[in-house]
Amino acid sequence: MIIIITITAYFCILLLVSKLTSRHANNETFYRANRRSPWYLVAFGMIGASISGVTFVSVPGMVIRTDMTYLQTCLGFILGYVAVAFILLPVYYRMNLTTIYTYLKDRLGQRSYKTGAAFFLLSKMAGAAVRFYVVCMILQRFVLDGYGVPFPVTVIIMVTLIWLYTRQGGIKTLVWTDTIQTLCMLTALTLIIYKVIGALDLSAGQAVRTIMEDSHSRIFVFDDWMTKQNFWKQFISGIFIVIVMTGLDQDMMQKNLTCKTLHEAQKDMCTYGLAFVPVNFIFLSLGVLLLSLAQKQGTGIPGTPDELMLLFTASGALGITVVVLFTIGVMAASFSSADSALTALTTSFCIDICGRGDDEKLRKRVHIGMAVCFMFFILFFGLVNSTSLIDAVYIICSYTYGPLLGLFAYGLLTHQAVSDRIVPYIAIGSPLLCFLLSTIASSLSDYTFGYELLMLNGILTFTGLWISRRWKRTSGCR
Repeated sequence: MIIIITITAYFCILLLVSKLTSRHANNETFYRANRRSPWYLVAFGMIGASISGVTFVSVPGMVIRTDMTYLQTCLGFILGYVAVAFILLPVYYRMNLTTIYTYLKDRLGQRSYKTGAAFFLLSKMAGAAVRFYVVCMILQRFVLDGYGVPFPVTVIIMVTLIWLYTRQGGIKTLVWTDTIQTLCMLTALTLIIYKVIGALDLSAGQAVRTIMEDSHSRIFVFDDWMTKQNFWKQFISGIFIVIVMTGLDQDMMQKNLTCKTLHEAQKDMCTYGLAFVPVNFIFLSLGVLLLSLAQKQGTGIPGTPDELMLLFTASGALGITVVVLFTIGVMAASFSSADSALTALTTSFCIDICGRGDDEKLRKRVHIGMAVCFMFFILFFGLVNSTSLIDAVYIICSYTYGPLLGLFAYGLLTHQAVSDRIVPYIAIGSPLLCFLLSTIASSLSDYTFGYELLMLNGILTFTGLWISRRWKRTSGCR
């Protein structure tokens, strides 16, 4: 019951903020917040939007199998955000874009434009479903199962809550609600760590030493090129993960494009980009402390990394206060990523697919339709998921964002045209070829593709576009 009360109170706060920020809202407000968002609010809110409930649940448990090596990827994130800030943002602001995929229409052609937008819609719908599945799963497992509420009903209720507070103000509302949600998430994380340290009977200094001396505190791996945890594989992958999952993602860029000027948007991007290493270090440190607590209490280590956080927090093992804090943290992280995804999906579909960004009635209908599709994706993921949630997000990213990476890279790095009519086939063929190569590599050798699959996918798309350039020149096709 305490979790239901917490969620209800939390939602009431979001609904109040939505009402205050959506007065006199129109399509310009929904899509771009009238380009008046303070950059520091966008930067702070983007921390929560980028982290999501997946991080809150999965990252602490990653130390069980891979220690703190995830920080190698986070270090790559920093360079990725710098690249987005000083390479992509200037292009978007110079063209005064509402959706970033409009760039593809001007640079490569109409079909390239539609292909890029379609891959975004698929990628974001699937990725956001993975992230929001976390909060639905926790609510179902620890509360609603006891009341006999079916999981589909849980999903419908939670997605409806998001639709209610985003339906009017759109991105303007999200700039403010994400700020509140990031504050709630970081506060909850800090207080949970405080409670865990107390349960271990440690001082703050002793807790730091415990983390540093633990075998799971290993960060860097330079000596094994075959493992997914090799430094250079993770570091370089981190750069490209940010470029595609932020710089080429309408969801992540839509808030940044609400800043008043390019300079403010760049300050926003670099500020929250630098925050990812310390924030993820705190999550991983919590994982080490939870393992120490499990050892002290004689509790078995869960076989699934995602279960580590749930073992001590959502179950009530550390008291009802931690249950409330955990609920707030997961709700804040999950809502801040799902609400912006729903808004971005609506924006892209109305403008990129329908070409009717000024039709307010269409926008409202599409917003409802996207919410319904979102529900179905969450339910589908709940049926098929069998891997760590954080890995699931990046696997989806590797296969669906790779074509976007190839399309934008070709547009920015070359001055050549393409055979626009065959671009959709190239964009579909590249992920399929990547899957085939990954399967062959794992069956014939000990090498397993990790996050670098994203780069391979982008390279194959880029190569296909380059070949299509030559074919267009010789055949005269447009």
